[in-house]
Amino acid sequence: MSRPLRRVVLVDDHDLFRAGVRSELGATVEVVGEAASVLEAVPLIKELDPDVVLLDVHLPDGGGHAVIAQVAPERPGVRFLALSVSDAAEDVIDVIRAGARGYVTKTISGAELTEAIHRTADGDAGSAGCDMDSRSLRAAQRQMDAAHRQLDGITERRPSAVCLNVIHRARSYICAAQRPGDHIPLREGIRRR
Repeated sequence: MSRPLRRVVLVDDHDLFRAGVRSELGATVEVVGEAASVLEAVPLIKELDPDVVLLDVHLPDGGGHAVIAQVAPERPGVRFLALSVSDAAEDVIDVIRAGARGYVTKTISGAELTEAIHRTADGDAGSAGCDMDSRSLRAAQRQMDAAHRQLDGITERRPSAVCLNVIHRARSYICAAQRPGDHIPLREGIRRR
C-alpha cells in the first residue's frame, strides 16, 4: 500500500540538524519549508499550510509552544510533531499543552521519524495493533481523558515528573488498547522510555 506524500515544515535553529533531517527522511515526506525561529516559522507555516510541522521545543526567540499558539487557531489542520534533545518533562509539557500531536527526541532514526510524521499527519501519534473490543477502547479513552484532567490540575508546587508519569501511564494504556481502524485522538505522543 502506497503512502501519500506528506508536506512538512522543519523548524529548528540549527542549520546542520535541519540538513541531517532532510537527508534522512523517506521518499514519502517532502520538506516544503524551513525556519530557524518563531518569528520565521509562524508566517511560513501559515503561508505553506503543511500537513506536519517538525518543531524544535527550544528556539532562540521562544519555545515551540509559541509557534503552536500563533498558528493553530488559523490553521487547525496543521499537525505539530515536537523535537528535542531530551525527554525531560519540563521540555515536553509546554508543547503538549499547546497542542503538539507527538513528541520525539532527536536521537530518533530517519525511518522512525518518517513513520512518526505519517502517524502525526493521520491524526494519531500513538501505536496500533492490538485486537481489543470497543469497550476496551472506550476505557482507554476515559484513561486518557483522566490524564489530561490531571495534567491540567498540576501546579508549580507539584513536580513535573508527576505530570510525565501520568501521561506515560495513559499513553501506554491507549497504545495497548488501540487496533487498526479505530481512532483515539491523542494530544500527546511522548515516546516510552
